[in-house]
Amino acid sequence: MTATPGGGGLPGPYGSGGGGANLADILERVLDKGIVIAGDIKINLLDIELLTIKLRLIVASIDKAKEMGIDWWEDDPALSSGARRAELARENSELRQRLAELEERAALEPAETRADTQAETKARAKASEGDT
Repeated sequence: MTATPGGGGLPGPYGSGGGGANLADILERVLDKGIVIAGDIKINLLDIELLTIKLRLIVASIDKAKEMGIDWWEDDPALSSGARRAELARENSELRQRLAELEERAALEPAETRADTQAETKARAKASEGDT
């Protein structure tokens, strides 16, 4: 099948008449329409499946991928600054909650227990200074 101007279809073989399609045309068409490449690799030994690898590759423009409902990179902190900020905000909130719980526990402990704990901490610090 050969490419027709303004119409669908595949480009003709390389070097065929009619102008053919260059790499830019092919890339534009692939990104506009999208392409899916799928394959499975299975390794068996005596009818025992040892390994299965499932490969799925989608090549499309970001707009086309979003149109298909694929937007995993928006939630990946390694790929999206917005996702990283959301992760840091969540982590910050969890740490603030843990800190509040620890402060609440410390406020409920009797004063003698806190003084004993502080004395133990100071004694350990002096002992570690003496070791160096």
